[in-house]
Amino acid sequence: MLPLSGLRVLAVEQYGAGPFGTTYLADLGAEVIKIENPGEGGELGRRVGPFFLGPGDSHFYQCFNRNKRSLKLDLKSPGGREVLRDLAASCEAVFGNLRGDQPEALGLTYRHLGNRNPAIVCVHLSAYGRTGERGAWPGFDFLMQAEAGHLHLTGSPEGPPERYGISVVDYMTGLTAAFALVAGVLEARVSGLGRDFDVSLLDVARYNLGYHAAWYLNEGYVPARLPRSAHASIVPCQLYRTRDGWIFIMCNKEKFWGILAGAVGRPEWEHDPRFATFAARLEHRDLITEMLDEVLREHDTATWLERFAGEVPAAPVNGVGAALDEARTDGRVIAVDHPEREGFEMMANPVRPDGATHPARPAPALGADSEAVLAELGYDDARIERLRADGVI
Repeated sequence: MLPLSGLRVLAVEQYGAGPFGTTYLADLGAEVIKIENPGEGGELGRRVGPFFLGPGDSHFYQCFNRNKRSLKLDLKSPGGREVLRDLAASCEAVFGNLRGDQPEALGLTYRHLGNRNPAIVCVHLSAYGRTGERGAWPGFDFLMQAEAGHLHLTGSPEGPPERYGISVVDYMTGLTAAFALVAGVLEARVSGLGRDFDVSLLDVARYNLGYHAAWYLNEGYVPARLPRSAHASIVPCQLYRTRDGWIFIMCNKEKFWGILAGAVGRPEWEHDPRFATFAARLEHRDLITEMLDEVLREHDTATWLERFAGEVPAAPVNGVGAALDEARTDGRVIAVDHPEREGFEMMANPVRPDGATHPARPAPALGADSEAVLAELGYDDARIERLRADGVI
């Protein structure tokens, strides 16, 4: 039994943020019914390259939609709205990541669905929220990184602001919205009443500023980019040079400085008053960088990692290939049997419920579950055929 078994969710979602969040739900046992527009070839992610498993089926789509069901449904049609209300009566939650004005327009809010199911939880993931002057604006991850100050904090001090190499804001917002959904369902199971929940890309991007936000809001301190991806106040916590490349060292507790000093053969550093505390080491950051570069260049990265293992927090700077080869070795890659690619590999879900195994079904073909989902609602063959003839499904 998986922890979310029995949870039934309607997902009106596309691209990255929303599908990423509901994949967590599906991997943990929830039944996620993905609603896709029949007139647009399904959700956009099906057509995101460069790698495809067939028409309307990309690697991108598979990564964000495994273990789900697909229902073709035109929510702009009266017939589609009727089906939506019937589905809502059989589900605990509706999840969407649409432009902020679309949930109300398509009837996905609690105002529209609560009369059929008072306990329904309606989660709305959007770029800027559903209210305000930007409620109807489209928006995407990299824009949020720029506006929320993330680019200002990322990259070399001498270079331009830089974005992350992956869509972190999308992923964090999807996960935040999935958390909101589970919180809402827990509440509704007790109270019998659901509600709307709003989660926006911009709010999550700002929230993730964390202590940087507290520093500015309370002290007016504006953090800046630092060389070698250094921490703003902890030293050593950055990249250092080795004989063959780079290593990242994080002495984020006082004790690690002395352990590091001993591990690199310089035990006298531990008691040097210039380096005795976090504050002292921060004052002498440049000197420590020079000293560590000099000693770490005596060996290659692998040698230092072997010497530091379990004692000094450190990591190699892997390329994506090396990182994923390591994940394979650690058993954190799963394989699903896709009709066009047996053993199609993806990353395993990081949440590991003891005693349970994640499902491993490939993402569904467009509309693969339409008839089955409608039959579960009690629709007979004739009614389903009428919906198909009218272009509703």
